[in-house]
Amino acid sequence: MRAVRYVGPRQKFELRAVAIPTPGTGQVRVRIAACGVCRTELHLRDGLLDLGRRDFTVGHEIAGTIDAVGAGVSADRLGERVVIYYYEGCGHCRYCRAGDEQLCPQPRAQPGFTSDGGYADYVVVRATNCVLLPDTLALTHAAPLGCAGSTAVHAGKMAAIQPGEWVVVHGFGGVGLALMQYAAAAGARTIAIGLGTEKMALATRLGATAVIDAAANGDVAAQVAAMTGEGADVVFELVGTTDSMHRAASMLRRRGRLIMVGYTAETFQIHPVELIVRELHVMGSVGSTLQDLHDVVALVAAGAITPFVDHTLPLADFEAALTAVEQQTQMGRIVLTP
Repeated sequence: MRAVRYVGPRQKFELRAVAIPTPGTGQVRVRIAACGVCRTELHLRDGLLDLGRRDFTVGHEIAGTIDAVGAGVSADRLGERVVIYYYEGCGHCRYCRAGDEQLCPQPRAQPGFTSDGGYADYVVVRATNCVLLPDTLALTHAAPLGCAGSTAVHAGKMAAIQPGEWVVVHGFGGVGLALMQYAAAAGARTIAIGLGTEKMALATRLGATAVIDAAANGDVAAQVAAMTGEGADVVFELVGTTDSMHRAASMLRRRGRLIMVGYTAETFQIHPVELIVRELHVMGSVGSTLQDLHDVVALVAAGAITPFVDHTLPLADFEAALTAVEQQTQMGRIVLTP
């Protein structure tokens, strides 16, 4: 089969022919129909994210159909349409026992990060990592739920959004799209901050209370303060530059919550006095739990969240997809379709 392989940091991915995998005990094989393209692939390629493994297939937003099962897995699962959870923890640590496999210090596998992922024709994963999809949801639109959607739900839960609160989504890509819809479903008043009139028009169509085009000149934090009266209750920071993180912190009201989701090579600095005097809460949010993925699928089925796919490309055009993500030209996710 075909597979796009990670060779090492600061090296181009390589499209190769590799053996079709066979599922082992407790595993299934999924014939991949779609795999979303995430900025994390750029971080892997550029060396910003290096988990120490080499020569594996990249891609972690995976949807497809189960076409083979290993020992211990019911044959009834054959033919299931699924989206894949991309963590498999050790199963024994305190985080795994609590269902927080994304925090496991010694995970057994992370498809697309340390083990074979979804830029391929097939993938083998733990059977319990395959979340059943409703028949009404196209596999191309289901794939981004594996990361963008579930990451948004996890970050939203960490923020503990209350009805009527002001919530800023700072960065309006795939995760931002889902986060804004999640916050609105929780009863929040939402402010979307992004680049370009098209993205802001989309935010308005999705029900944003207000939008701010960061490409235009002006003090974004001052605009948030004017809209909210003091500042936001919650800011989701998805951009990850020094300027954007400082700006996000300055948008908060007293006891506001800053949830850091996006990152780059740049650093975040804040004076302790600002944290102490205003009693600010700063939290990081990484990936999701398996339950978060189940929850986002349920939210999509209920119509509370709509996954957005800008366009699809064949697997062989993965470089064009990565370039588009790097240049931020897409609205929603780009999805590879093997």
